[in-house]
Amino acid sequence: MKEQERKVKFNRHSAEIFVPDGASEKAALARSTHLAIAAHQDDIEIMAYDGILKCFRRDDRWFSGVVVTNGSASPREDLYADYTDEEMQRVRRKEQKKAAIVGEYGAQVLLDYPSSVVKDGANEAPIDDLVAILQATSSALVYTHNPADKHDTHVAVVLRVIEAIRRLAPEERPERVYGCEVWRSLDWLVDADKVTFDCSPHENLQAALLGVFDSQIAGGKRYDLATMGRRRANATYYASHETDIATGMIFGLDLTPLIEDPERDVLDFVRAFVERFEEDVTDRLARLGA
Repeated sequence: MKEQERKVKFNRHSAEIFVPDGASEKAALARSTHLAIAAHQDDIEIMAYDGILKCFRRDDRWFSGVVVTNGSASPREDLYADYTDEEMQRVRRKEQKKAAIVGEYGAQVLLDYPSSVVKDGANEAPIDDLVAILQATSSALVYTHNPADKHDTHVAVVLRVIEAIRRLAPEERPERVYGCEVWRSLDWLVDADKVTFDCSPHENLQAALLGVFDSQIAGGKRYDLATMGRRRANATYYASHETDIATGMIFGLDLTPLIEDPERDVLDFVRAFVERFEEDVTDRLARLGA
């Protein structure tokens, strides 16, 4: 599609919108009801399967993904051991498009930023791009990283997402925003604070989506096995005195209060969850102690 026909204009000339079913970029984004905004290629498939599943084979719901960085710094072994950063970027972009085809995404946006740019809080270019995407999609549900993740780029992305949504007019903001698991599980949240996503159905689809990213799996990181294992563990260990209600679960953190109150401090918001976890542990020890 010609640049002048695009609905969204991005700050980087290398940014791209991929539409698996060939719809126009404008139409593909506008139909999106569920949107995932992630740092790297394969993060979407790890953290936002709930949205993929809810839209799969549906005509009234559409899932779209946004990958903010170019993925150049990933570890590499085996076939990919001698790949340059530029070659890895091309491979990871191709893999993300394959996942969009397998998952029947409405659109896949690749913003192609270096991680250093995203982690620079003074650089507003990624925020501007995210504002434009959010306005073009008007998605009711947004999935992104959780602010207690241990990966710097993931945390930077969720902070940029929060800022972008806060810049929208109230009527443009999504109904719910969820921070999900990738580089830190959310099993430590007290149960009342967990948002649970049942990802039991279509394990074959889950495996296919995760397996597309050969550069990560053969390159030295078994994200496919780890992700499916985490989902199964979440489901089994969710409730100690009940039988399993699912064969797979993803845990999330409801970030909606941060967009309902744009003045709310993100650090204080996250600290409250940590404090409730501390209270849960210490109260149990005190109650069961000698």
